[in-house]
Amino acid sequence: MINVLVVDDDAMVAELNRCYIGQVAGFTCCGTASTLQQAKDRLMQTDPPVDLILLDIYMQQENGLDLLPELRSSQRPVDVIIISSAADAATIKTSLNYGVVDYLIKPFQFSRFEEALTNWRQKRVQMDNQHYYQQAELDQLIHGNPPATNEQKRLPKGLTPQTLRTLCQWIDAHPGTEFSTDELATEVNISRVSCRKYLIWLAEINILFTTIHYGATGRPVYRYRLQAEYHSLLKHYCQ
Repeated sequence: MINVLVVDDDAMVAELNRCYIGQVAGFTCCGTASTLQQAKDRLMQTDPPVDLILLDIYMQQENGLDLLPELRSSQRPVDVIIISSAADAATIKTSLNYGVVDYLIKPFQFSRFEEALTNWRQKRVQMDNQHYYQQAELDQLIHGNPPATNEQKRLPKGLTPQTLRTLCQWIDAHPGTEFSTDELATEVNISRVSCRKYLIWLAEINILFTTIHYGATGRPVYRYRLQAEYHSLLKHYCQ
């Protein structure tokens, strides 16, 4: 479980963020702090250790940015996501210079909040499990998925954006689920033949990973699952 500390002096906002954290699988709110000193005190505790901080900037008596240099000088392995109404270039530049991993401007939608946490987790897992990188892998880690090319945006003959959107929205809502053509066709209420065409194309552009399962009798069953590193590209087709 990933432990998240919320630093915000607005009790209602802190509670909202705590609830949001609880809706993202694999994350838990390990505490809230209404002052920078409370945040520092919590960071000194190691049971459980803080993995990620959601940090506000505009606080009644303090500036949340003041926590960043102290955090970096202490060399604690803790990342920071800024959640603030501050939208001026100077504040954002300062935040990025101190290495914040994402920046959410209030107000924001839950989907953007979830994206910030899941993208951070994806990069963390990759960095924890990979010892050496090829250039393409490093580019992916630093820059994320490239935008869809014109070739990827252009659908093959017989596929429609509306049906593709429906399929991709279901896959996006079940990112860890492995499914067959029949199962997905039933879920979204389209024909198996039509569903199969879309799945083949999504596999061709690497959004889906395909495995073949052989039974005792009958034809092999193709099963699909989302490739996590292509989640952002999938979201392009959900719109």
